[in-house]
Amino acid sequence: MPGSRSLPPLSQLRCEPASPIPSLVTSQSERQRVKEKEPTYTALLESIEHRLRHGQLRVGDRLPGERSLAEEYGISRASVREALRVLSAVGLIRSGVGSGPKAGAVVVSEPSDALGWALRMHIATRTLPVADIVSTRVLLEGEAAARAADVAHQPEHVASLATARSYLEEMDHADISDDRFHFCDTRFHYEISSLGGNIVMDTVIDSLHLATVGYVQEAVPYLNDWEATKRELQDQHRAIYAAVIAGDAERAQRTVAEHIRWFYALSEIGAAHYEYHQKVRDTQV
Repeated sequence: MPGSRSLPPLSQLRCEPASPIPSLVTSQSERQRVKEKEPTYTALLESIEHRLRHGQLRVGDRLPGERSLAEEYGISRASVREALRVLSAVGLIRSGVGSGPKAGAVVVSEPSDALGWALRMHIATRTLPVADIVSTRVLLEGEAAARAADVAHQPEHVASLATARSYLEEMDHADISDDRFHFCDTRFHYEISSLGGNIVMDTVIDSLHLATVGYVQEAVPYLNDWEATKRELQDQHRAIYAAVIAGDAERAQRTVAEHIRWFYALSEIGAAHYEYHQKVRDTQV
């Protein structure tokens, strides 16, 4: 990969903290028992975290192969693969296929996908209520829209506003598929939110969208008039865009909050119909 650097073995770069961290486990035997319960790949994950924090490993760098990592840490290749699966699940590596210089895992940073996946799974368990996810969206996106309105006039935001506008216009197309409409909807909100310049807020907002998109897609077919709903959504999107362009932070925050609450209430109706039909189908099996 262009820009890849030759890296020293991971184990050579591990170091102890500058000052001891107080331990909840006091005796040596207790510490040993706790250590034995840790997965065998923990040392590998800790080493990678250390190197990332200290700039010794960066986005775009390639990790050594499974065999090299297994030999270096004295663990099985199965344990190395498990560690790589963990890193992939949290959005920190992307595994390559094949052989040669382009094979192996490359360091990436895709926190929105990882957070969105985790939230979606916990929503499925009903541990995280969708209503609470929506309330969080209202708080974060309302604030992000207000910030966007405050800085929309600055020249460096022209490109993001143009991108948001392009998604808005694409959603007006009569032949747009439902999946594409949902995609453009999500990206429109992301582009507006990103104007505020808070990367953590952008990441969380994006992950909340990704976590609930399946819920919305399941509910949509059971709405009475999806075409009319899309037209209403577009009116609301245009109102958000207009408030941001006008630099009206209060109106931007209000219109985003109203938009999210309105569609959630509508989706709840569709979701109720979806669950009802699912139960009916289950009883017929």
